[in-house]
Amino acid sequence: MTRFEIPQNVPASLQQEIVGLDALPLSEAIRTRQLSCREVMQAYLEQIEHYNPKVNALVAMRPATELLAEADERDHLLANGQWLGWMHGMPQAVKDLAACSGLPTSMGSPLFAGQVAQHDAIAVSRVRAAGAIFVGKTNVPEFGLGSQSYNSVFGTTGNAYDPTLCAGGSSGGAATALALRLLPVADGSDMMGSLRNPAAFNNVYGLRPSQGRVPFGPTPELFAQQLATEGPMGRSVADVAALLRTQAGPHRATPLALSSTADLIGPLQRDFAGARIGWLGDLGGHLPMEPGLLSLCESALADFRDLGCQVENCLPDYDPQRLWRCWLAHRAWLVAGNLAQAHADPARRALLKPEAVWEVENGLRLSAADVYQASLDRSDWYRAVDKLFERYDFLLLPSAQVFPFDATLHWPKAIAGRDMDTYHRWMEVVIGATLAGIPAMSVPVGFSPAGLPMGLQIMGPAQADLAVLQLAHAHEQLTQWVRNCPPPLLQDAP
Repeated sequence: MTRFEIPQNVPASLQQEIVGLDALPLSEAIRTRQLSCREVMQAYLEQIEHYNPKVNALVAMRPATELLAEADERDHLLANGQWLGWMHGMPQAVKDLAACSGLPTSMGSPLFAGQVAQHDAIAVSRVRAAGAIFVGKTNVPEFGLGSQSYNSVFGTTGNAYDPTLCAGGSSGGAATALALRLLPVADGSDMMGSLRNPAAFNNVYGLRPSQGRVPFGPTPELFAQQLATEGPMGRSVADVAALLRTQAGPHRATPLALSSTADLIGPLQRDFAGARIGWLGDLGGHLPMEPGLLSLCESALADFRDLGCQVENCLPDYDPQRLWRCWLAHRAWLVAGNLAQAHADPARRALLKPEAVWEVENGLRLSAADVYQASLDRSDWYRAVDKLFERYDFLLLPSAQVFPFDATLHWPKAIAGRDMDTYHRWMEVVIGATLAGIPAMSVPVGFSPAGLPMGLQIMGPAQADLAVLQLAHAHEQLTQWVRNCPPPLLQDAP
C-alpha cells in the first residue's frame, strides 16, 4: 500500500473508540451527529495506515485528500437535513472481484491489472446509494480461485491473528480488514466458501445468502448466478443482517433474483428452545480434518444446547464422492466459460496461475452429457438436503478442514496424512451449501491451542436467511467470541 499523510485532528482515544464501534452503532453516531463523517474517515485512515502494511488486506486505496473531501460533503448533507441511509459517510472497500465505478477491478490477475471499472456491480450500487464512501478494494486470490488470498498483482493478505498465516479466501482481504477494524463492515462473494472460510480464519461473521437473495452481476451468465453469490461480512450478526438487507432485493438484470425482501424483516432476538439441529461433523469420516479442529467444533455444540436446542448427529442419504464429482464438473465448466479465451492465447495463458489453467482444461474436456449429469446429481443432492430439513431446523458443519496455515503455502497438500488431489480439495466442507443453494453462515466458535480462530457453519433451509441470522445472533450473545477475543495485533494501537 502507498503510504499517505493523515491529518492528525482526531485524538488517539477517540480514534480507537470510533474504529471499535460496530457498524450499526457507528451509523447511529453519524446520523445523530455525535460523530462527524470527517472524524470517522480520519480515524479509519489512521487505522489503515497503521495496520494495513502488516497484512495487505486493502488494495488500490484512494488518496486521503479525496476521501476526506467526500466525508466533508457527507457532513454538509447532514447539516442540511439530508441522510442518505444507514451507511452515510461510512468507509467501505469493495472486494476486488466486484466492479466499483472509478476503482480498479483487477480480480487479482495481471491480465486486468489497473483496469478501472466504469460501472458498479448491483450490490455495490446499493451500498453506494446507502451513503458509503469507497476507500479502495479488498484483496483476493486470482479470479477468486482458491481460499488463499494471494496474487501477483497485489501480493498476499495475512491473517489478522498472525500475519504470517493465511487469511482464507476468496474474501480474505475483507475478513482481515474487518478483524483489524480497518472497515466497519465488508462485502464479499461466495462460490466455494469465500464468505465462510475467511470469516472462520479471522474470527468474524460471514453469510452466504440463499441463492438469488443478492443479485449477482449484472452478468449474462445465468449459470454463474446459480453457484456464486455476493453477501455480507461483519463483526456482529446485526451488522451482517443490515448489510444483507442493503444488498438484497430483485433486479431486472438478474431474472433469478428472489422477488422480495419481506422475509428478511424481523427481530434477530428469538427463543430457540426445542429447535432441532443436525450435526454433520466430518460426514462420517469422509472429510479429513486437521487434528483438534473437529473436537473444537464439537465442543461448540454445547453452546447450542445451552440455547435450548436439541442437537444430534446426522448424515445425508447421499454419496459424498458423488457430490465432489458433481462439484468438479460445475466449477470447471463455469471457470472454462469465463477464461477459455484467455487460455486460448498462449501469451495470456502464461499469465494465468496454474490452478486456473487446470480448471479451464478440465472444463474444456467436459461433454454436454457430463454437464447434464452433474445437473442431475445436484438436483438429487438438493432433495437429500431437503429431506434432512424435514427432521431438523438447522444443520451444522465446520467452516474449514484446517486452521490458518503458512501464508507462503498456496494450498495444503495433505490433511491428517491424507493427500489433497486438487488445489481446493481442502475446502470440500463448504460445497454442500453452495450446491444446495441454501443460506450458510460461519460463526466463530473458538481457537486452537496455538490461538488460531475457527468457525462453524449454520445452514438453514432455502430462503430461511433470517432464521440462520437469528440462531447466529443467539449464539453470538451467548459466546461473544469477537468482542472478547480481538486480534493481539490490536494491542499495538496507533
